[in-house]
Amino acid sequence: MDGSSKAALMNGADIIVDHLVRKKVPYLFGLCGHGITGFMDAAFKAQNRIRTISTHHEQTAGHMADAYYKVRGEPVATFTSCGPGSANMVVALAAAMMDSSAFLAITGNVPTGQFNRGPFQETGRHFQGDFPSVIRPYVKRSFQPTRADMVPLAVSQAWDQLTAGRPGPVNLDVPLNVFVEETPYTPSDTPNRVMNGAPGNPAELSAALDLLLSAERPVIIAGQGVLIGQACDALVGFAELTRIPVVTSPNGKGAIPDRHDLAFGATGRNGAYAANDATRNADVILAIGFSFDDRATSAWLDGYTLSIPPSRLIQIDIDPSEIGRNYPAEYGILGDAKASLEFLIEAAKARIGGARQITESWLARLRKGRAVWREYQGGLAESDQMPLRPERLMRALSRAIPEDAVVASDVGVHHNWIIQLMDTLRPRHLIHSWGFAAMGFATSGILGAKLAAPERPCVAVVGDGSFLMTPHALATAVEYDIPVVWVVWNNNGFCSIRDIQHGMFGGRELATAFEVQRSGELYSPDFALMAKSYGVASHRVTHVGEVEDAIQTAIKANRPYLVEVPVDRDIRPIGTGSWDLPPLPNPEPNFLKALQARGLSL
Repeated sequence: MDGSSKAALMNGADIIVDHLVRKKVPYLFGLCGHGITGFMDAAFKAQNRIRTISTHHEQTAGHMADAYYKVRGEPVATFTSCGPGSANMVVALAAAMMDSSAFLAITGNVPTGQFNRGPFQETGRHFQGDFPSVIRPYVKRSFQPTRADMVPLAVSQAWDQLTAGRPGPVNLDVPLNVFVEETPYTPSDTPNRVMNGAPGNPAELSAALDLLLSAERPVIIAGQGVLIGQACDALVGFAELTRIPVVTSPNGKGAIPDRHDLAFGATGRNGAYAANDATRNADVILAIGFSFDDRATSAWLDGYTLSIPPSRLIQIDIDPSEIGRNYPAEYGILGDAKASLEFLIEAAKARIGGARQITESWLARLRKGRAVWREYQGGLAESDQMPLRPERLMRALSRAIPEDAVVASDVGVHHNWIIQLMDTLRPRHLIHSWGFAAMGFATSGILGAKLAAPERPCVAVVGDGSFLMTPHALATAVEYDIPVVWVVWNNNGFCSIRDIQHGMFGGRELATAFEVQRSGELYSPDFALMAKSYGVASHRVTHVGEVEDAIQTAIKANRPYLVEVPVDRDIRPIGTGSWDLPPLPNPEPNFLKALQARGLSL
């Protein structure tokens, strides 16, 4: 189309692709199937305007789209066929939905003329062509145009829904005939109707600021909403102006550089000591874009990460359902994170009149906790044992991966170590699947991250268990020349669950170790050889001294590369918070006892 306002006949698939091109969507990620062939034909005709990446499993396409949005803040689209093809997207859609990550999932359906007749792969026992019900909990909205003339409005509304308010995935479910039937279409380049960006109520923000500035032990908790709302600079500016310490949720890591003087780490069961110390002892808390989920709050157990009350809570969020959901907010303010922080900065300038001298003993206490925490972990990272101590591998990753890289963590015990020990230096330095914790996210998603940031090194840190869920991502990387690195953290099992069995069920262990049943010998595929079979360069670390070089070599190769690292499966992250799985007893923090054993003290 030439941008003319004159209507022309176009089929439904061409209309959808034209809309995506006009929104400057660079990629389509997906997998073929008979129900999506009409759309694929439109994508074929538009190859010079939008690139199609074919994956070997639909879950990979979804994770790629999720990661692309997390890195770039711009949505792309996926395409999948009816029946199992789109059903394979459920995990990826759920992961994106629970992490407020947006992409348009275009799903093919059976022709409308075959609705209710039980054709091949129709989801129709309860209602005709009913795939939208399959994913109802995991998308913001499904649109199902059943005629070609319904497509323009459906795709326009679906696109606007992606980033309106709290972002999330949206489904466009299209019967096969609607893809290929024609209708008059007038293309439009009108901007999105999304109108985010309003600050919270000024009177409430002003009153909340008074409370915060009068506090003796204030703290700011930055959640992922700060990242999504592109409010990181405003957060740092407000913290520096007011001299208020900042912690993050695990999903908010990167909202403030972890090496900033006012940054004290992530909270929760695997949080840093100073972060949990700050939040449980604060008299006033300003929480921005933070959902107070169980892993970030020590499962809402009083006195481990939070004590609200007596701590007084100011909560700013763009989603009204989050305000006051898990803790009572003295000031619950509905508003955009960036706009609200910018309002607070201007208001604070007028009241402070210069650098604010916060109670020095409060900052001194938190700085001491941070220093002792780093000293404790640094000592363990000196170990030369094989398999590696997790702390030693985390140090190697920190030294070997460039500071401008994107690091994607998959789900498993290695994720707990990354939350605890990785210094995140900028927004989206680290991406991961947090709310749904979908194994395979990083193994597959790192491809989308690289396409979103082609100039940055992209490294996925994946457990052996999570890697085996979607190893076919290696084939896609080779086919499309996507130069990413996978570091496989090999501890011979699903060790985060094994740790629960050992800690809560008396050490009884079943179905969590990878072992040869006949002999009980620990088992692992040869990951390096597996990678080579895909055409991916690889290396298996055999002694401690080579781990940094191996990772650096992989990154510098600028091609798909896998590095396998054996890691001690019996060393667990130190606890500064807790987690609760009622009615099982919650584990108690053990950091202070570990300090005493090492001759260190706060």
